[in-house]
Amino acid sequence: MIELDAQQKAARTTFETLRDRICAEYEAIEAEAGSDAKFVYTPWNRPDETGAPGGGGVQGLIKGKVFEKAGVNVSTVAGQFSEEFSKTIHGAENDPRFFATGISLVAHMANPHVPAVHMNLRFLNTTKRWFGGGADLNPPIPYKEDTDFFHAEMFKACDAHEPGDYERFSKWADDYFWIPHRNVSRGVGGIFFDHLEIDDDESFNTHLAFVDHVGDAFLKAFPALVRKRMHSEFTAEEEQQQLEWRGRYAEFNLVYDRGTLFGLKTGGNIDAILMSLPPRAIWT
Repeated sequence: MIELDAQQKAARTTFETLRDRICAEYEAIEAEAGSDAKFVYTPWNRPDETGAPGGGGVQGLIKGKVFEKAGVNVSTVAGQFSEEFSKTIHGAENDPRFFATGISLVAHMANPHVPAVHMNLRFLNTTKRWFGGGADLNPPIPYKEDTDFFHAEMFKACDAHEPGDYERFSKWADDYFWIPHRNVSRGVGGIFFDHLEIDDDESFNTHLAFVDHVGDAFLKAFPALVRKRMHSEFTAEEEQQQLEWRGRYAEFNLVYDRGTLFGLKTGGNIDAILMSLPPRAIWT
């Protein structure tokens, strides 16, 4: 067990509550499709570099008729970064101690007309405290109306809160989710933000409300898109397109994704970290 202060507890509770709401919605979609698929939850713990308790998390995984593979993970960890890694983390250059709590999810869909999706929301503490995260849509077969709908919900979340800046966060997502060696984007974007810094309880509450609203926007947008497309017929060529696109997704997550690196560098659960990888993919 690790001791948490009031802000850390509030952030963790927010992420766990959001996890429960998302998992319930995914299971409801599976039931609507005639499937009895449910999430399997696997708790894990980690020691920090000194061998002291370093927290842990719960991996949630569902494999069903609609969600070929979807994971919704929550973790709450603390400890010390390695000397080398601490130099790359905001506020840890001279003090390697850290705390992090967050939710991370990826959904790879059975039907290529249904977009895959990613969301991560996190609260990090070093010598500084901040929120970061975002959500982005990853359709193998893009539909402009689906992209516009997803972005509209993210815009509403940004527009309703002082730290929200849709134009900046949308551009940030486009830049971050770019695959340089392919010279293509990973998907059709969304929002990405980092270093929403906490100065006091007021700024904490303001930023937490924004992050929570991003979760609400995800819950409004993504399940609606799944229900809209999950019964669409598809061809073998469209499935091939999906599998090739998944290869690009895997390349990004293994080569460039900062969340994957953070998990590996801090002794996280390997299965939970690599949950983001698709169940099937091809390279041609």
